Amino acid sequence: MLRLPDALAGGRVVVPMRTATLVLAIVLVALALYSGRVLLARSHDRPAPVTSGSTPVAGVVARTASSFADGGPTALAPLATTGPAAATSAVVVVDVVGQVRHPGVYRLQTGQRVDDAVRAAGGVMSPSDLAAVNLARLVVDGEQIRVPRPGEPARPATPSGATAGSGPGGGVVNLNTASLTDLDGLPGVGPVLAQRILDWRSTHARFSTVDELGEVSGIGEKLLGQLRSRVTV
Repeated sequence: MLRLPDALAGGRVVVPMRTATLVLAIVLVALALYSGRVLLARSHDRPAPVTSGSTPVAGVVARTASSFADGGPTALAPLATTGPAAATSAVVVVDVVGQVRHPGVYRLQTGQRVDDAVRAAGGVMSPSDLAAVNLARLVVDGEQIRVPRPGEPARPATPSGATAGSGPGGGVVNLNTASLTDLDGLPGVGPVLAQRILDWRSTHARFSTVDELGEVSGIGEKLLGQLRSRVTV
């Protein structure tokens, strides 16, 4: 059995005030550090807040159009796509030039039209000839959209990646990069059927095989056979 020395038995241990204060300060600092780590861990485990609605797709038009006509500034809604289709929609890049307020390169969603591209570029400027531009046409990735002056001929769309010599009287046309003008120049394909081909491409993202042309309304086996040597994917 252990016994205290006689010098300590029945006595009191006196701790200096400075030592007691130092020990208390160390304990308080340790408690503060521990509490901070607990709060930090809880904040990391907290789920991120969820807001109602859908998340806008990245890569929509970066510039807000000021107006489409010269009748005064008109705020336009951002060209964004929301909902389940937004996650899978593709982005197309177009170059808008000519009589527009802010010429430049813009990102649009697949399925948007020339009208959207012109609005993204700030709308038209005077003088301009909108009748020479098909505003209802679906945009094609890599094309240049030009709004001409009155009397100035509109240049055909020029998508990047189009095969040299494609178009009216040209060579092989790439179905995944061809413009309306390129497709219109194929044998047996007019502007209406060319637009259907572009609509099919916009809906399905791209052509995987030439045979998929047969799924376009108006293209039968006979016309498909004529086009096999003139198109590629």
